[in-house]
Amino acid sequence: MFCLLLLATGCSNFQQLLKSNDVSKKYQAALEYYEQEEYYRASQLLDQVTDLMAGTEEAEKAQFFRAKAHFMQGNYILSDAYFRNFYTTYPRSPYAEEAMFLQARSLYEQSPSFEEDQTPTLTAIEAYEEFLVRYPTSERVAEANKVLEELYTKLDKKDFNQARLYYKLRYWRSAAVALNNFLQEHASSPYAEEAAFLRLDAQYRFAQESVPSKQEERYDLALDYFQAFVDMYPDSRYKRDAERVFDAVQSALANIRKSNQQNS
Repeated sequence: MFCLLLLATGCSNFQQLLKSNDVSKKYQAALEYYEQEEYYRASQLLDQVTDLMAGTEEAEKAQFFRAKAHFMQGNYILSDAYFRNFYTTYPRSPYAEEAMFLQARSLYEQSPSFEEDQTPTLTAIEAYEEFLVRYPTSERVAEANKVLEELYTKLDKKDFNQARLYYKLRYWRSAAVALNNFLQEHASSPYAEEAAFLRLDAQYRFAQESVPSKQEERYDLALDYFQAFVDMYPDSRYKRDAERVFDAVQSALANIRKSNQQNS
């Protein structure tokens, strides 16, 4: 009964604050709610008073804590907009660094899974890179770099899976081209090793299914891919499979050259 009474009293006081015209009282209550980690109530009050406080000494703090209250609730679209507006308006503020970092974090939280359109991921990457340029000595640099690595890996995964799809569908020529493009653009990707092996195997299968007049040059390219693979990944988990492909290519080339000699 006592707990219910306290809850009812708290709700009543909050409703009275929402209806109040006293900007200062609302603002102070909002800060108290924020300190108590009641971010919903803090944001409701700050949404009402922040714009009314423009030009006052507390306007800067009000804008920052409104953005952060929304961030703490997971309202990342709003916190992105509010933090961006804050550090644009107050670039010299003691809160500016944190605001810029949390704006980037707000974008990161909106980044979808790798299967979906990655425009939000690219936007988050731009925000983190801008943060690193502006605050190169920040204590948040390590965290920003860690998040950037995660976001770039997500982009790598999307591109790799798109290239690998051709392989799974047995479109060997398209697979070899797509995987080669992936390796040129993502040489240091964690998916590069698998991509290098699949490129080799796709090129071998493409050559195998080619018309006789094109087979030799396409098998030769497979040999080049094998050499690139073993040079880059001498201890690869795909090494045995790659060697089997190499042996098959060598055997196919030997047969082609033997046939050519006989016909000449």
